[in-house]
Amino acid sequence: MSPETALQKALIDTLSAAESVQALLGDPVRIFDETPSDVVFPYSTIGRIETGANGASAHDGLQHAITLHVWSRYGGRAEAQAILGAFRAVLDDAGVSVEDRRITLCLVTLVDAFRAGDGRTTQGVLRLKIHSEPI
Repeated sequence: MSPETALQKALIDTLSAAESVQALLGDPVRIFDETPSDVVFPYSTIGRIETGANGASAHDGLQHAITLHVWSRYGGRAEAQAILGAFRAVLDDAGVSVEDRRITLCLVTLVDAFRAGDGRTTQGVLRLKIHSEPI
């Protein structure tokens, strides 16, 4: 499994296990790699996963920039911001466990909520910076 695929799975598993996220996105938690056609709001999607070397020459260290999206039709930003807050509380400096890799940094670098182009949906964005190295 690639480091990116393992990291995506670990993020979904970590968020899905959190009661605060379950309270907002259901159980099973509605976090998708690809949005189903019959999706129920609110939900979250995995956005970009960018990977590069983290500069640790002694290790095969990687730096990941990951974007999570939140989609709400509750009205206003409150629901999207609550979900983003739950994500931040779970992920910021979290003990995310990734198969065959050790996470040395997990940091939320951006949280934003805004009206999407359709005028009905609020979109939230959370960006993570994660450093990992082989175990």
